[in-house]
Amino acid sequence: MKQFLAGMLLGAFLLGAVFGMFFISQQVFQGENIPVQALGVGQPRADDVWMIARMVAAEARGEPFQGQVAVAAVIANRVRDPRFPATVNGVIYQPLAFEPIQNGSFWRVNPTAEHVRAARYALNGWDPTGGATFFWNPATATSRWIWTRTITSRIGRHVFGF
Repeated sequence: MKQFLAGMLLGAFLLGAVFGMFFISQQVFQGENIPVQALGVGQPRADDVWMIARMVAAEARGEPFQGQVAVAAVIANRVRDPRFPATVNGVIYQPLAFEPIQNGSFWRVNPTAEHVRAARYALNGWDPTGGATFFWNPATATSRWIWTRTITSRIGRHVFGF
């Protein structure tokens, strides 16, 4: 009986979490009339907006809007690049790819409407990086390898490159 009740409680919790995310996302999207192109395999999809917005919130908090779009564009560019996983979730959860996944801050941020809008703009094709697949903060980057990348642009505190 205890296992049954525990299962029911877990199910109710998960159901509440799913509905909560739905209602939160509806509030964030309210008033936004920015469509997202739904694309195929190896392309970011319309339902990837929330995951990209969460990463934008974690990686580009405090950056100008163009910098937020640029971070989102790097994720989209990686999905399209055969050297990276072919899905947004695959790119975001790729081992050692994004510090917010490693340190857990990805799950502690609350994306705002601006983060969602940046994700939508990137998914719709705005790429202020010129196709970059990497970004880093020069003030905090400790990897010698990242400095071997060709820099394509500087936006806010980040540099972007191949």
